[in-house]
Amino acid sequence: MAQLIETYLPNVYKLGWSGDAGWGMAIYNTLYMTLIPFIIGGIAGLLGGLFLVLTAPGGVLEHRGIHFILDKIASIFRAIPFIILLAILAPLTRLLIGTTLGADAANVSLSVAVFAFFLRQVQVVMAELDKGVIEAAQASGATTWDIIWVYLSEGLPDLIRVSTVTLISLVGETAMAGAIGAGGLGNTAISYGYNRFNQDVTWVATLLILLLIFSIQFLGDFLTRKISHK
Repeated sequence: MAQLIETYLPNVYKLGWSGDAGWGMAIYNTLYMTLIPFIIGGIAGLLGGLFLVLTAPGGVLEHRGIHFILDKIASIFRAIPFIILLAILAPLTRLLIGTTLGADAANVSLSVAVFAFFLRQVQVVMAELDKGVIEAAQASGATTWDIIWVYLSEGLPDLIRVSTVTLISLVGETAMAGAIGAGGLGNTAISYGYNRFNQDVTWVATLLILLLIFSIQFLGDFLTRKISHK
């Protein structure tokens, strides 16, 4: 197998598996910059989306001021292109991480991007739930926590669907994180492939990114169908 790779994909073979520029590190950094921001930004986005719905006019915790501020924060960060967000959040990143370079630094901006994106997705899912179910829960004397649980349980299939969309979008943003030395498969495709005219590196890195995206899509679709049929 190694002989075939060396013969037909010489530049891919030359990069090797280990080392800072190796394929192992590129795959690790992509997964690292996908999972950590998704967990941090996803939890914050889920809470933010729920809070937007609960504090909206007619909501269980109606509060126009909080709703307005949270809505505008989400809109601002959602509107900023990710590559610019990296620069804007550099001072915060330096404060939290101690540096503006590398995968850990990229995770700060990626988490904020996921927060704003996922918050909007959650808000749409929750706002489209059957109002009758929520009203029935309120009429039966349900507490705020009970109503939150109703929102989450009723919207779970759609939450998984939008989580899948968010993860796929995040994989794409990890490629741009290469601008601050974060590494990853996207950076390998551009820095070690395209910029050096090594087409085999570009194609293999792209193929690995596609495999990751297809795996996320498959798992998301599987879980959505599984839960929807319960």
